[in-house]
Amino acid sequence: MSVEDPTAARDAQEEPHPTQGLDDTVHQRVRLGILTVAREADRVEFGFLKKELAVTDGNLSRHLKVLEESGMITVEKGYAGRRPRTWVTLTREGAQALDAELRALRALVLRLETPRPPVPGTP
Repeated sequence: MSVEDPTAARDAQEEPHPTQGLDDTVHQRVRLGILTVAREADRVEFGFLKKELAVTDGNLSRHLKVLEESGMITVEKGYAGRRPRTWVTLTREGAQALDAELRALRALVLRLETPRPPVPGTP
């Protein structure tokens, strides 16, 4: 489908396109995975995240740093017995960002699954 005048198509819609609700920080596959796994538990251990998301230590560390700097997670370092451990906890801001991302994804799916009348100016 092509739209000759994007402004006309935008004006024909009352709401912004659902993709405008996607957050680049959250939407990245590994970060979305971190947030969803953290939502499922009170606190999640680094090694569990690494295994669940099939990423390397360095890759996971980088994504955790981005989320921590964004205020979406807290990272706690400590020990389990004598072994060093890193735990991740979802913050209120992270939960809100994840909820907003899920709403945007649901709206996008709904938009694609719901028949719509043709947009004026499109073939």
